[in-house]
Amino acid sequence: MTAVTTLGTTATTTPAGPQLSSATLAVLANRFDAIVREMSNTMLRTARSAVIATARDFSCSLATAGNELLAVADGLPVHAFSSHFQTRTLSDLHPNLREGDAYLHNDPYLGNTHSADMTILVPVFVDGEHMFTAVAKAHQADIGNAAPSTYMPNARDVYEEGALVFPAVQVQRNERDIDDIIRMCRARIRVPEQWYGDYLAMIGAARIGERKLHELANRYGRDTLQAFIGQWFDYSERRMEQALKALPSGTAVGRAWHDPLPALPEGVEVKARVEVDATQGRAVIDLTDNVDCLPAGINLSEATATNGALTGLYNVLPPDIPRNSGAFRRVQVLLRENCAVGIPRFPASCSMSTTNLANRVVSATQMALVDLGIAGMAETGSAMCPGVGVISGRNQARGGAPFVNQIIITSNGGGASAQADGWLTVGHAGCGGLVYRDSIEIDEQKYPVVFDLLEVAQDGGGPGRFRGAPPLRIQYGPSQGAVTVAVMSDCALHPAQGAAGGSPGVPASVELVDQSGERRPLPPVGVFELTAGQRIAGVDAGGGGYGDPFDRPVAAVLHDVREGWVSVAAAQRDYGVVVVSDSAHGLVVDQAATAAWRGR
Repeated sequence: MTAVTTLGTTATTTPAGPQLSSATLAVLANRFDAIVREMSNTMLRTARSAVIATARDFSCSLATAGNELLAVADGLPVHAFSSHFQTRTLSDLHPNLREGDAYLHNDPYLGNTHSADMTILVPVFVDGEHMFTAVAKAHQADIGNAAPSTYMPNARDVYEEGALVFPAVQVQRNERDIDDIIRMCRARIRVPEQWYGDYLAMIGAARIGERKLHELANRYGRDTLQAFIGQWFDYSERRMEQALKALPSGTAVGRAWHDPLPALPEGVEVKARVEVDATQGRAVIDLTDNVDCLPAGINLSEATATNGALTGLYNVLPPDIPRNSGAFRRVQVLLRENCAVGIPRFPASCSMSTTNLANRVVSATQMALVDLGIAGMAETGSAMCPGVGVISGRNQARGGAPFVNQIIITSNGGGASAQADGWLTVGHAGCGGLVYRDSIEIDEQKYPVVFDLLEVAQDGGGPGRFRGAPPLRIQYGPSQGAVTVAVMSDCALHPAQGAAGGSPGVPASVELVDQSGERRPLPPVGVFELTAGQRIAGVDAGGGGYGDPFDRPVAAVLHDVREGWVSVAAAQRDYGVVVVSDSAHGLVVDQAATAAWRGR
């Protein structure tokens, strides 16, 4: 069954109310974004786990009572584009919302991204009527999975995944916790105090949003805010319409490939059929021609399939187009039930819904747009190597206390675009550069691990007229006792593709380093126990290049060599630029030899 995902409102006329000036629209739009940023700052400053408080793997947003996405500010693309799917579930399951309520929602079958992204939903009332919903979503360090990881790539179904799942369950009444729900979580989560600290941070962020919305309503009044919503959505739709009309019309199919898993020895091809109608200013992204739900934890939820498609589209559009339900009116995302990149059928596991296949949907969408002649982007690396692994065990320095947390130390290389080289610290396509990297020093203080190496992988970015960004390389291990590391990587067999003549980035890799320094490859997916003296090492995936590498300016290649991003050998092999050492000037270009190489 094919479904058209409801992204935006269907209204095309502004509701009755005062006609606001452009200045007032701009002020209010920025004020709503500022409220979301205040929510985010609350989360960042008060959470306990490193994955939230240090790495910033969370997103806040605001939706209307009519379940339209209003403001996302700096929310992660893989999280925020579908926040209103969750508020829609809230309205469906709880038609009699009251002021002071709060709801816990992490059900991937009912609008959430994946089980690890617990979300607090707080309905906000103005003059006694539900007008907004504050949304605070955060990736948890632990959710009670069968293994000490929120990522379960080999889980055959949600039962084997083992996560605690809350389908928009009421967790506060009159702004006070419902203790039964809190006890359920404490009983199943490995480090309950850490989880409860993160829960309070989510509640605090949502309540800050509620308070600031009340202040805004007191200043401007309900009628003005209601008029703003309609007029802001209409403006956003016009901006999207204009952007799509500037693109060439046509239809193309983009493809990307996920590496094999133990349950999927052939890997997974992801296809996105993109149709742009420049005359009407509309776009359709069709993901229905993909495989059925898989017996593995990489199936996408409706939210993440939609987010991936929208991210691929937004990546080739002007950056100032609003990300809300008004702009979404011009875009249709076609999904199919029981599809690995569509709408999952229970009990298919969506444990890794925010990363692996979601990133490949972004890539496939971008590749289709490039094929249409749109100045787009190459593929961004999407590995989940040891530098973003989930570490767990017992900390003997703290009395044997258990610990579990996803570290985020490394980064994939960003794909190059038609205008610029790839972004070094993009994270992956779904992060959009908004997830921070941990402090090594803080992680070494909090957990019994020691880091030996963190560096940029030379020659890791895909060659092109614009170069893909190289990934980071890492090595670490236990400082005392044993440490378990869960790795869930892609891009070892299928690295990030180049575009428009660009070359792929370097593939990802994982290795075990024993006490003697001997190295041996490890599978890209697995849970590995490191004992004293052992180390795990990894390289994330480089981003693809864009355009013919021999068209890259010689000065840019020389700069990369001097900075250590590209080796002398790769400069000649990949770019046709011959770099030599000069006693007076250091590394310089041999112009005659370069002309000869490029002339070939």
